[in-house]
Amino acid sequence: MLMRTDPFREMDRIVQQLTGTTGTWSKPTAMPMDAYRAGDEYVIAFDLPGAEKDAIDIDVERNMLTVRAERRPVAKKGDVQMELSERPLGVFSRQVMLADTLDTEHIQADYDAGVLTLRIPIAERAKPRKISIGGQSTHQQIQATHQQISS
Repeated sequence: MLMRTDPFREMDRIVQQLTGTTGTWSKPTAMPMDAYRAGDEYVIAFDLPGAEKDAIDIDVERNMLTVRAERRPVAKKGDVQMELSERPLGVFSRQVMLADTLDTEHIQADYDAGVLTLRIPIAERAKPRKISIGGQSTHQQIQATHQQISS
């Protein structure tokens, strides 16, 4: 139903491990996500700890879903001096290619406890359905033909 679109994520992780570059100035890592089908909808959950609801932006263009979130620094009051800062700040972004079988016109989004949950309905045309067979049965056609010959 979806395809990952961040080919450089693993390379960034390896470079950070080798160089020891973590901190607020490094590029934030991609937001982790889970995706699964639940009945007639597809659910995607993104971890966005520390992001405020108003700092999250969700866009869909054709079948490309883009989620952006900004983790802002804690407001400094008075003469506060930061002693340790390990949590990455900045803009996080993730793109997910959605299948044509999803109804992108009716996406629902909820944000609770640092988790953004998107519910995307399965399009009607993609749902399983029964196909009825039209026409008369072969048995009825044979009887009708036999009656015409007898008459």
